[in-house]
Amino acid sequence: MPSRTTSSNAEPARIRVLVVDDNQAMLARAASVLTATCIVVGQVQDGVAALVAAAVLVPDVIVLDISMPGMSGLEVAAALRAAGSVAAIVFLTVHDDAELVAAAQAAGGIGYVIKDRLVSDLPHAVSEASARRPFVSVRRA
Repeated sequence: MPSRTTSSNAEPARIRVLVVDDNQAMLARAASVLTATCIVVGQVQDGVAALVAAAVLVPDVIVLDISMPGMSGLEVAAALRAAGSVAAIVFLTVHDDAELVAAAQAAGGIGYVIKDRLVSDLPHAVSEASARRPFVSVRRA
């Protein structure tokens, strides 16, 4: 994918990100971590709102919590792909589990960040996802 540039200068345009998490504090924290390097175009707290926001805002990357009531992040990812969304998906989760990483990848995710590594890994994961390169937080020893 060619790098985008802003119309006023030759610097690359910042990555447009939609953040989805049912926990308001985690939603705010993730958005705060990303604002230094990205444009957070939206923050929503459930799967249905994520589908609507993705269609309206057309983000480059969607940071998506896996464990949400009603519609899981895996279900949201499948619905996004079925709706034709080409946004890169980075899953954000408390689960440090190889089977869940595989399920996230099968659902269309290119990134997987464990919440306790949010500050160190999320900005890098979003950048990699935007470039269509996979990223998975390193498993605990």
